[in-house]
Amino acid sequence: MADTEITVSNNGPLRLKGSFTIKDSEGNAYDLAGRDALALCRCGSSENKPFCDGTHNRVGFNHQSKAFALPPPKPKV
Repeated sequence: MADTEITVSNNGPLRLKGSFTIKDSEGNAYDLAGRDALALCRCGSSENKPFCDGTHNRVGFNHQSKAFALPPPKPKV
């Protein structure tokens, strides 16, 4: 399986590239028509959720992203 890369765009979507499957809340896979790259909406205003349609530009979505370290996972009980 190829690596999957997810890039958090400043003021824009999550960009996925590589080998991946996207499923709905019931576990049904979206037909991605062979795509190995696409963008997921992060602003919440896309008419094509969960996919980005560029609406973030029109609604003025503004969220800068910078990588940081997450805290260690909580122990499983």
